[in-house]
Amino acid sequence: MRGMLRLFAVLGSGMLLGAAAAATYANSGNVSQLSGTLSVKKLDGSMRILAQKSEIQSGDTLNTQKDSYARIKFADGAQITLKPNTSVKIEGFTYVESEPKQDGFLFSLVKGGLRAVTGLVGKRGNAEAYKMSTATATIGIRGTSFGADDCTGPAAGEGPCKRLEPAVYVSVTDGEIVATNNAGSVSFLAGQFGIIDSRDRPPRFLSTDPGLQFTPPASFIASISGGSAVNQGKSLECVVRR
Repeated sequence: MRGMLRLFAVLGSGMLLGAAAAATYANSGNVSQLSGTLSVKKLDGSMRILAQKSEIQSGDTLNTQKDSYARIKFADGAQITLKPNTSVKIEGFTYVESEPKQDGFLFSLVKGGLRAVTGLVGKRGNAEAYKMSTATATIGIRGTSFGADDCTGPAAGEGPCKRLEPAVYVSVTDGEIVATNNAGSVSFLAGQFGIIDSRDRPPRFLSTDPGLQFTPPASFIASISGGSAVNQGKSLECVVRR
């Protein structure tokens, strides 16, 4: 009888570990801070307005509206802060604490700008596991805090991009990024700024800061420190019906 009980205990533990691992694969992260309106387009085409604590999954395309800021925290500790009028697609996220070789984080900056801090996926296992694609290059990251802003297309004539050459701009706060396109690869280190204006021209260094930093509003700061921000809680999520 005791042997049977031990067997059931082992099987139960295995099922719990398997469920935890599956959950890590299924749910990439959640909305940790939010001020304004953040929506998601799912792989099936459905749309939803998100709230603080809403879950984010692989395949989701996130969109902030005018004057809206959102911070997404992922299961490995990575964070991405989205600026207003930004669209980011989470192409794929895989993280299981005990399996570094399975790590993977690929996302695309569709438009707008973001600031990111890498988590464990960008610091262990496969050096190619963490990548961000943009209109003009693919950015490889390892143990880095960095920023990226897309000033191409319609964005070229709006906001801070209006005074800049149409391009994707990158900045590095800590660590190193590698920008790669059809013309080759260029590494940018902490304190450096770069510009990538075409997939067929090499990334270039900028001698000065292009001035694309941002300061979130007080309501966003409050959501970090006090937990009483606009749109807090899953219960405030709503489905967008057409």
